[in-house]
Amino acid sequence: MTHVVTENCVNCKHTDCVSVCPVDCFYEGENFLIINPNECIDCGVCIPECPVDAIVEDTDKSAANLQFWIDFNARLSKQWKVITKRKDPMPDAEFWKDKPDKAKLVKE
Repeated sequence: MTHVVTENCVNCKHTDCVSVCPVDCFYEGENFLIINPNECIDCGVCIPECPVDAIVEDTDKSAANLQFWIDFNARLSKQWKVITKRKDPMPDAEFWKDKPDKAKLVKE
């Protein structure tokens, strides 16, 4: 089992989760973070740190489009660079919080 970053992170990119991750399994894109499923140790410390509730377990059947996000995290973790330090969220993160249909906005 692993954890997955989902749609609420898009255009928000809070990095509170990164600062608590013991294995540095977060990777950074231009407007989104992802978790490398092969590196995540399923400790769960990142979940309560995310102010927009964008991180879920890969078994959370209540998460919308879960398989899409599982595949997305796995694919992009092979392309993006690891992030190990907390950064400021995107300038308009509050505006984008909880907006639907943001998957198409991910900049690969």
